[in-house]
Amino acid sequence: MQFLAVNIGCETELCYNLNMKNGRNTAGQFTEGNSGKPKGSRNKATIAIESLLEGQAEALTQTAISKALDGDSMALRLCMDRIAPLPKDNRISFTLPNMENANDASKAAGSVLKAVSIGQITPIEGSRVMGLIDSFRRTLELTVIEHRIQALEGNIEGIA
Repeated sequence: MQFLAVNIGCETELCYNLNMKNGRNTAGQFTEGNSGKPKGSRNKATIAIESLLEGQAEALTQTAISKALDGDSMALRLCMDRIAPLPKDNRISFTLPNMENANDASKAAGSVLKAVSIGQITPIEGSRVMGLIDSFRRTLELTVIEHRIQALEGNIEGIA
């Protein structure tokens, strides 16, 4: 058993080493960042189901297709979800001015609002683009601040 000397106030106490060999602390709980499973381990139920279905994928697929063609709505939904899944993101196209400083970002935001107001893009798409514009604006502002700090540091070094 390992001991670790810990200084508490003016006294020294002996404590058990909190990181024991099995990855648990003295209370029997897993330490932070340790879920208790080896990396890459898989759920036993998932492994069992996969072993039962091994080699049956083609037959199961054909059965689902046959049932869908016979009018089974659940099988049809399953097949359609695999054939034509719902789109996660659509591309949009509209004109945005170039952004080289924070003031340009406000012009770009105005372009987005105009595109939403005339129905060129949806409000949700506009909101997403506004988030991108805001992120870009913050990046531009941080770049300007960084340049200013470097200039000030250069002036200070030149004086010293």
